[in-house]
Amino acid sequence: MPDLSFEVTGAEPLPYTVSPQLVFKVLVTNADAEEQIQSVMLRCQIQIETVRRQYKAEEQAKLFELYGEPERWGQTLKTLLWTHANVAVQPFAGSTTVELPIPCTFDFNVATTKFFNGLSDGDIPLCLLFSGTVFYHDHAGALQISQISWEKEANYRLPVSIWKEMMNHYYPNSAWLNIRRDVFGKLQDYKMRNALPSWEQALEKLLPAEEGEIKKSAAVNGKENLA
Repeated sequence: MPDLSFEVTGAEPLPYTVSPQLVFKVLVTNADAEEQIQSVMLRCQIQIETVRRQYKAEEQAKLFELYGEPERWGQTLKTLLWTHANVAVQPFAGSTTVELPIPCTFDFNVATTKFFNGLSDGDIPLCLLFSGTVFYHDHAGALQISQISWEKEANYRLPVSIWKEMMNHYYPNSAWLNIRRDVFGKLQDYKMRNALPSWEQALEKLLPAEEGEIKKSAAVNGKENLA
């Protein structure tokens, strides 16, 4: 019976896809090098092991929405599920390298996007958990099927620079924000009423007003406290 092990040997962005996508190069090795594997329907769950790296002060500030004050990170910093992926492994004996495609999103409503965007450099510690179905021939030549348990895993440290390179390629000097349609309608009306040619100018015109309200509120609260 096949006994497969897995190792991630590298990762790179795909430059010519409709949406951002990473490819992990996974080395698949069978303990019996002479056994012929017909195919593998491989499934993978990818987790971000957030506690296995250090965070700079600027990164802690950007990750406040996810984990709160750094003093509480001992309780709030938990392993984060990134995604699930599937790939079909072609026939091999001994070992083979397969490319595992990982669709990515730049939606800032998604926790993983907030996490990736909050990192300035270094690595992202990942744990890849493998399962799936193996098709192979036994010594009599009969086709057999066996399962890969979730105990099979591989660790990999994805460079933050690869993630940033990918997003800069697909969204140069921009970010993608998903908002409710009613909020978008109000923003669109504001943009048209003020004859603003771009969404950036509409937001830039609104932000100083918002900052003014914050300062005014702070001043009022300060006077009340003095009273």
